[in-house]
Formats: sequence, C-alpha cells, structure tokens
Amino acid sequence: MTAQLRALAVLSVSAGLTALALSPSDAVASSHMDAPLITLDPAANTTDVYAFVSAIGTTQYLTTALAVYPFEEPSIGPNLYNFDPNVRYDILVATGSDLKSGRITYDYQFEFKTTYKNKDTIAISFLGPIQTVGDSNQNLVQTYTVTKIDKKNGSQEVLGKDLLVPPNNQGITTPEYNIMNNGDMVAKPGVTNASQLDTYTTETIFNLKKGYMAYAGQRDDGFYANIQSIFDLDLSYSGPETPLDSQAGFNVHTIVLNIPISDIGGTQQIVGVWATTSRKGVSVIRDPRAPGGDSGYVQVGRQGNPLFCEALVGVEDKNLYNETPATDDAKLFAKYALTPELAALLGDPSNRQTNRTDIAGIFIPDLIKVDLSTGPAHLADNSDAGFNRLSIFGGDTLTSSVQMGFGNGVIPGGWPNGRRFGDDVVAIAVVALLSDLRTNPPMIYPINPATFNLGGVIANDITYNAVFPFAATPHNGRNNSHHTQ
Repeated sequence: MTAQLRALAVLSVSAGLTALALSPSDAVASSHMDAPLITLDPAANTTDVYAFVSAIGTTQYLTTALAVYPFEEPSIGPNLYNFDPNVRYDILVATGSDLKSGRITYDYQFEFKTTYKNKDTIAISFLGPIQTVGDSNQNLVQTYTVTKIDKKNGSQEVLGKDLLVPPNNQGITTPEYNIMNNGDMVAKPGVTNASQLDTYTTETIFNLKKGYMAYAGQRDDGFYANIQSIFDLDLSYSGPETPLDSQAGFNVHTIVLNIPISDIGGTQQIVGVWATTSRKGVSVIRDPRAPGGDSGYVQVGRQGNPLFCEALVGVEDKNLYNETPATDDAKLFAKYALTPELAALLGDPSNRQTNRTDIAGIFIPDLIKVDLSTGPAHLADNSDAGFNRLSIFGGDTLTSSVQMGFGNGVIPGGWPNGRRFGDDVVAIAVVALLSDLRTNPPMIYPINPATFNLGGVIANDITYNAVFPFAATPHNGRNNSHHTQ
C-alpha cells in the first residue's frame, strides 16, 4: 500500500504541475450549495463533474459528465425540473500547455429548447403514461444541440441537434424507469449491458458526428455522503439514528458526453476537464470583480474537482470563483489551496496548514486531471472487482504510459486521476488533507481501507450503470427513499 500511495505525489509531474498528491483540498463533499448567489439559481447550479477513460469495443473515450439542479425531489409536481433554455451548459477540456494555465482547448456547448404539444391543459408535463420518448403523452418536450468549439483554430461544428431529453421519473406516467416496468415500484438498479437499460434511456442515447455520444436527462444524484455529519465536523458520526446519505432519493439533471480520445489528440497525454454554466447577460447579479461574458452569455457557475469552492475558498470569494475563468485561479484562489482552513477544522495532527504546494498542484487551476494513456477505469458495479471507492487508498490503480507513477506507471484508478461515479471523494479528500504529500515518501495518515468511512455512508443509494450514460436511474416520484424511511 505504501508504494501505491507514493503515486499520489507524482501523478501530475508529467503534466508539468507540482505533485498532484491526493488533492486533499478537494475538501469534504460535492459542490451542491457552494456559493450564495448560485444557490438562488438551481438550473445553473453545478453539483458534480465526472471524467474518466472508458471504452466501447476498441474505441476509447474520455467520458465526461456535468450534473446540475441539486436536490430534485422526485415527487414534485405539476411543474417539474428541467434544463433551462436560457442557460448554456459547457463541458470544457484542456490539453497540452492549456492544462497548466487553465485555458480552454475544446468547448462542448449544450443548449436546450422547450416546447409544449398542448398549452390548453393543466397537465404541464404529462398527458398520460409515456410509451416512447416524445410520444403524444409527453406534453413538455425538451431538445438540445451539441456544438464543439476548437479554441486552437476557432472552428465550430454542430455535433448533433434536436436531440431528445427523456421524461423525468414521475411514477405511473413513466413506468419503464422502474422495476418490472411498474410505476409503483422503485427505480431500476444499474446494469452491466446496454441492452438492459430502460426504454427511455436507450431512446435518448445519441451517436453524434465523429464518433461522439451524448445523453442529457434526469438521473439519480450520484454523490453520496452524510453531509449533516460532515458540516457538523462529526466525521465518525455520533448521531442517534442510522447515518443517512444526504442525497439519497434525490435526482439531478445530468449531461453525459463520450469524447473519442482520438479527436482530442490521442491517448498519450494528461488532460483537464471542468464545466461552466452561463446565462444570457440580462440583469445577472454578479461580483463586481468578475469579467463580462461572451456572445451575450455571462458565466454564473463553475466546477472542476469536487468542492474546491465550497470547502476551501473563503466566503468573500465564493461567488467570484463561480464567475471567473480557470485562467484566473493562480491569481485569485491559490492562497486558499496553499493555506487550507479545513485542515485546522479537521484537527490537523501537525503543521499541514501552510505552504500546501501539494494541494495547489491539483486545484490551481481547478481542473480534473485525467491520464488518457491508461486502460478504461474500473467502474462501480458488482462485476468489476478492480473498483474500490477509496481509489488508490483501496488498492484501485491503473497503469500509465506517459508517467512513471510510483513505478512502472502505476497511478490512482480513480479520483484524483479523473473522477468516476462511485468515488468516495469525501473519504479520499479528508485522509489526504491530514496527510503530507510534499515529502518523499509521502506521510500518509493511517487508515484501514476495509473499514474507513466518514459519517457512516460508504455507498450510493442506488447502483450505477456500468455502461453509458453510467449515472444511475432517476428515482421514482411515487416510491423512493423519502417514502420508505
């Protein structure tokens, strides 16, 4: 285990950064409620970004995902959660020298439209049970366009347009999402074969130009943690009841994009992934220090690694983080990575609160770094014995051909080398923050990987899919954890 942990300190050396370490400053949770202003704008509020290497047959992909709209209660109605047509959702990739500076190399823009089949009815979303996506009973229909912008040469290409968004999981009106295709049952668990996906998901996975794949729709919130315990700083959980996953039973809206690695420069590289949300610049409340927008859009949300803004950035700069580009991170936010207040709040056992160059190496700029030279990442399903929620702390590793790692190219199998659905970023981050990854060998805070947890929650409330779009089935409005507890 010691050798594996040493990989943390050298993961990003080949990318020209300071030692990546395990990126402790990824703090303690997912960025669901990270800054005051963005909490007022849920449709633009980024909750999580995922990025990892996957494969279908012989084609290798950089799988990316952006989730927005935190804490969607499945049983709400009659107005349901949807993507906002006035928000532009961008998945961003940095390659080459752009990785270190935080510049955008490739920008994948998602723009949505909403139409109604019948406005002379009170049934806003559904007129009856949905058999196929977009049928006569789906009154509210959303479609979207995916555009790739190559910042190196300024070219733009529409990869797909008029792509359908599936309905939300309301229950009886959307029976195919649920066990036995019964609207009264809980949502179907994850599958390991694409042929086993529910009808609505299958019908809205689109093959785009140049080998890209896209999906956009409601999914389970893939982040899991006992947030109440964490923000009480009660990390071992001493509450009177069984520890609860604070996101259990809630959904989010998720965009998933499979990027052919061959289309962004090939496998022999490390890339950065992050995402932004932008609104048309009309009466948008912003931090006066933030720059303006482009093409009539103003950035209002941003996310790279889980929870940099929420748990490291100071209150006075939280809104500013969401409104600024990653190229400004070194100037504006490096101080928060170098002197993490969270280390003191966690009861730092030694002087690990200053000069944290290991943390700054991953968060400045705040992009998720992904080594594309490895094989596909291990996924969080029962048939993949290589997956461990603690990534390298649990012995879950991959082999790189572009960096040495701890030897022979062995590097972390999950976050901070990318981020997969199922990575326990809470546990990984806290252990890393209490460790010292600036030394050689690193000083690792001792844990037992088999039993270590924070707040008593060690798994998501529903299993993920091992195939595209990977995110789990959205919870049923009639039958979910809110109803069964």
